[in-house]
Amino acid sequence: MGTGELETGADAIAVLEQVLLGGPHRYSRNQVAAAADVPLERAKRLWTAMGFANVGDDPVVFTDSDVMALKLWDSLIDGDLIPGSDETTLARAIAQAFSRLADWQVQLFRGLMDQRGNDVAAGVALVEELIIPVVERLQSYVWRRQLTAAIGRALMETGDDLATSEMAVGFADIVGFTSMTRRIGKAELATLLEDFETDAALAVTENRGRIVKTLGDEVLFVAESPADAAEIALRLTDPAREQDGLPPLRIGLAYGSVLHRFGDVFGSVVNLASRLTSVARPGTVLVDRELSTLLQQQNDTYSLRSRRPVSVRGYPHLRSWVLRHNDSWQSLNS
Repeated sequence: MGTGELETGADAIAVLEQVLLGGPHRYSRNQVAAAADVPLERAKRLWTAMGFANVGDDPVVFTDSDVMALKLWDSLIDGDLIPGSDETTLARAIAQAFSRLADWQVQLFRGLMDQRGNDVAAGVALVEELIIPVVERLQSYVWRRQLTAAIGRALMETGDDLATSEMAVGFADIVGFTSMTRRIGKAELATLLEDFETDAALAVTENRGRIVKTLGDEVLFVAESPADAAEIALRLTDPAREQDGLPPLRIGLAYGSVLHRFGDVFGSVVNLASRLTSVARPGTVLVDRELSTLLQQQNDTYSLRSRRPVSVRGYPHLRSWVLRHNDSWQSLNS
């Protein structure tokens, strides 16, 4: 069926599946596992980790690309490129990253379809001739750039354990987000989140940090230098942001040993930064004892004022320090 013959949404879906999946459905899940010479139970674990629906044994919904993918996964294990124990975790990490990317691409597709009067044939042609080849090349480019930077960071690490490092971890959280969602429409909410993420990415990258992930109304970032982390946080809580329509934030920062695993960060430092964020006042930055000590050595650039200890989950006597630039305290007290 050519794109000019499409009449219904079902027709469009059938053609799109062939375009996106590289061919027609040929295999049941038993057959695709056998064709790839991969045990069915192992294949099922991988598909579950990737978030694919459980289709049962009989439906013929797999393509030649599914066979190829299973063979590639198998080669990673056979070639000792990744430990077998990490296989499903890696599959889950890749799938979660691409799931979000796919959601964004669907929004792009819908917008382009609206511009073309919801012409089904034109939409399929657009995916096949423009979106797939261009986006695939861009994804490959961004991935290679990010991989280059990640390998560079790993090679610069000192010590025997490259899975851990000393760094600052921060959470930037939108103040009053829950109540805000009840007051504004979906379009306005989408714009607010986009502006927040764009501004956060700019602040983090300009100060040599890295965004680990976004969690709806919150951004998790890291920085190797205590001063860089401080500058990121103070930039994101600058009152001038709100004059540009950006939402007010609260930020918690902590410093110490962090475990890196599949692009995410773990450990008590991450938990501590999250707890500090939860008790920070709007427009303020709270830091832990370790980061406070390190920042006090920065030639009087920063001023840190101790707050009364509070009790939060996991920390019955949590100490924190409010971080500001020295000139900010001076202007407040003048």
